[in-house]
Amino acid sequence: MQVDVLNSKGAQTGRSVELPDDIFNVEPNDHCIYLAVKQYLAAQRQGTHKTKTRAEVHGSSKKLHKQKGTGGSRKGNIRNPLYKGGGTINGPLPHGYAFKLNRKVKDLAKISALVHKARAGKIVVVEDLSMAAPKTKDFAAMLEALRGSNYKTMVVLPEHDSNVYLSGRNIADNRTVALSDMNTYDITNAHILIITESAAKMFSEMPEEEAA
Repeated sequence: MQVDVLNSKGAQTGRSVELPDDIFNVEPNDHCIYLAVKQYLAAQRQGTHKTKTRAEVHGSSKKLHKQKGTGGSRKGNIRNPLYKGGGTINGPLPHGYAFKLNRKVKDLAKISALVHKARAGKIVVVEDLSMAAPKTKDFAAMLEALRGSNYKTMVVLPEHDSNVYLSGRNIADNRTVALSDMNTYDITNAHILIITESAAKMFSEMPEEEAA
């Protein structure tokens, strides 16, 4: 799959890169994408929800009245869940939501997400970005030229670059990541993937497992 390389102003450079068919031309598996996105979102949950049981709420532990002879129902202490201010029955307790997903499933999910983006024409390859210092204005101008102003984007670099990352950090609906940190959720959440030329060439240089 040949993709033209654009410059930071959105113009053709006359170069192109080959995106390998063993990654960008496989049959996508939507269920694997669903599982990978579900796992990612589940791992973001803190799980700190908590209610107090009758052993934890404030109140006396004294039995309200004797068991028999009052003509009323049997009662324990004031912390009984049936009373106002009493403990909660079967309330939520802190726990994690993360779950395991096999590596092959995660790899196929990421490849499948890339295939969908490629088939929809939502992958843009731009020449390598280089900034001597963080410059959000220049980064925003590049995004405007490549995506317009109404799309979520993910800029993929061959490796982490502090100046480029800081330049795009404060721009709404944009995420800048290294190729090795790219995940299925970020791919599906972005409308357009902007991949630098060096990062795009790395797809052909690494085995399929590593690319995923």
